[in-house]
Amino acid sequence: MLTLPTSALSAESLEQNFQEVLPALSKREASIEANRCLFCYDAPCTHACPTHIDIPGFIKKIARDNVKGSARVILESNFLGSTCARVCPVEELCEGACVLGSDHKPIEIGRLQRYSTDFVLEKKLDLFKPAPSTGKKVVVIGAGPAGLSCAAELAKLGHAVTILERKPLAGGLSTYGIVVFREPVQVSLAEVEMVERLGVNIKTGVTVGVDVTLESLTSDYDAVFLSVGLGTVPSLGIPGENLLGVVDGIKFIEDTKTQAYSSIPVGKHVCVIGAGNTAIDAATIARRLGAESVTMVYRRSASEMTAYNFEFEFAKKEGIEYRFLSNPVAVRGTDSVTGLECVKMRLGAPDSSGRPRPEAIPDSNFVLECDMVISAIGQEKHQSLAQQLNLETKNGYIVTDAHNQTSRPGIYAGGDCVRVTGDASTVMAVQDGKIAARGIHAQMLEGMVSAND
Repeated sequence: MLTLPTSALSAESLEQNFQEVLPALSKREASIEANRCLFCYDAPCTHACPTHIDIPGFIKKIARDNVKGSARVILESNFLGSTCARVCPVEELCEGACVLGSDHKPIEIGRLQRYSTDFVLEKKLDLFKPAPSTGKKVVVIGAGPAGLSCAAELAKLGHAVTILERKPLAGGLSTYGIVVFREPVQVSLAEVEMVERLGVNIKTGVTVGVDVTLESLTSDYDAVFLSVGLGTVPSLGIPGENLLGVVDGIKFIEDTKTQAYSSIPVGKHVCVIGAGNTAIDAATIARRLGAESVTMVYRRSASEMTAYNFEFEFAKKEGIEYRFLSNPVAVRGTDSVTGLECVKMRLGAPDSSGRPRPEAIPDSNFVLECDMVISAIGQEKHQSLAQQLNLETKNGYIVTDAHNQTSRPGIYAGGDCVRVTGDASTVMAVQDGKIAARGIHAQMLEGMVSAND
């Protein structure tokens, strides 16, 4: 039986390669950094944060050595503050808006946020308590960032919340899909435990439509929140994609969160198809597992990449190469991968996405020699659940109103499954959960008032 080789690097080297990119701040470092803050009134950094954390407020508490109080300020706005401190595109958001950024180095807001929230996680401090029970029940489908955020906010308001998660562990992408050198799985699971300590009942290994019926969701609960994310990487649709050595990018990342690094197969020469954040993460992992060369293949130019620019620069520093205006048309090989055949592209008129449409240049085929191909071309939408619940969708995404309620009253949704416009990110999912929780709570209060009239 043919198998891909695993890394030739030692276990010690692999562990070192997958340490967090940025180390934790010491108490002294945090104090020095916090005291650089100007504590702006009507701070631009707070406006740039999708969850609207009072950033000067939490930093001022660090400066005064009130770490617990600092964490409370953060978690009041973002219950998954430790995750977001690590994975938020701070260069594009809070730190990018810092007034010191134009002439000086912006405040390291993300690392300061991590300093405070990790203090709470490590000591298992519970800064919030549930309000008296309202007698209302809510079910959350999916234990990703949006679902956990919504559940935490509802639990704080006194509602009984049950989360149903199909995977063995809760946490969604934070647990399974964020590269370990950005967020160790222990951080995500510690946040899950914090949500559970609010009284939220999380049931894992439960698939809606198989283990529980859709009818029970709408009949047994007063409201439903859908946090189902997106699905698997779609088929490449080219010859040879079933050869040994063609790998799903999301699964490749997940393996680093759930398996020993030394057990994960990796090629010597790897091609990654795609140019989004997942593609860059997969490419970086392959490099750190010991691949001699990693080449990202993208049919458009660098200007059209969906990955953040700082991720692009990070990958280049890792030694990852790029082949732009190149479109894969076949995976070469008999039993296993020996190469990726591509055709050169040129950019034409804008397509429906607003980006220039890539067009193939006739007779421009070439082959990139490789022994592993990682597919990271996006994710399919979870449309079946929306269809079964008769929810309105647009381009495969669930349509919601300003309160994140779907077209069906009492059913709300958030996270990647509703991201018709804007960037899909953990922090946006957390905010979606907060918005939905407020909408659900308002609906509950309205129902309770009506019942008492």
